[in-house]
Amino acid sequence: MSDNPLRHIAIIMDGNNRWAKQQGLSGVAGHKVGVERIRDVLSACQELGVEVLTLFAFSSENWKRPRPEVEALMSLFLLYLKQEVKELHKKNIRLKVIGNRSRFSSAIRTAIERAETLTQDGEVTLVIAADYGGQWDIAQAAQALAAEVAAGRLAPEAIDEALLSQRLTTAALPAPDLLIRTGGEVRISNFLLWQSAYTELYFTDTLWPDFGGAALHAAAEDYRRRQRRFGKTTEQIKGQHHA
Repeated sequence: MSDNPLRHIAIIMDGNNRWAKQQGLSGVAGHKVGVERIRDVLSACQELGVEVLTLFAFSSENWKRPRPEVEALMSLFLLYLKQEVKELHKKNIRLKVIGNRSRFSSAIRTAIERAETLTQDGEVTLVIAADYGGQWDIAQAAQALAAEVAAGRLAPEAIDEALLSQRLTTAALPAPDLLIRTGGEVRISNFLLWQSAYTELYFTDTLWPDFGGAALHAAAEDYRRRQRRFGKTTEQIKGQHHA
């Protein structure tokens, strides 16, 4: 067994619009093909024994995109929630949506709740981050803790990293081991900021609609060759393995 267990993979799915332009198609066509890639990557995760796959589908900042594109993305999201959920249930995959749901239509909010309820007993978890931002996640966790302090239920000095982690939207999940970004950009764009403190990063120029199961296996292979030190020295890590 590898010294690098791979329990949780997070992916920033970038490059749908550029892919569509290269093919002479509309941006929405790129997003539709992007949805198909989710199936491939999920299958690869199951082959690799990954417990959690988190996908950055729609950031808090994406609302600023042109209105027709935002509307198309929302329609696609609703379609995914309605059509894919039975398939996820069949494959024993639990769906969890993280983010600020207040700006979604009532149809999307209802579809999220139904999908989460139907799949709640799945063994592998697919997390979709929608209207999500890492800074928002930390701020809402801080707000929840501040409310407990104000109510006299919590002493300020009792707040530590573990307590804040418990108030994040990912509280019940392991931290990501590997964060992949497709599309050639080399930044994490406000995604899982707190959770990725010691996450290995993997950047690829491959656009998301071209990133399939084989590409995920290649990223996992690259990850397994790395040494994760979590602040320790190489010598300390080697000593642990020989102990």
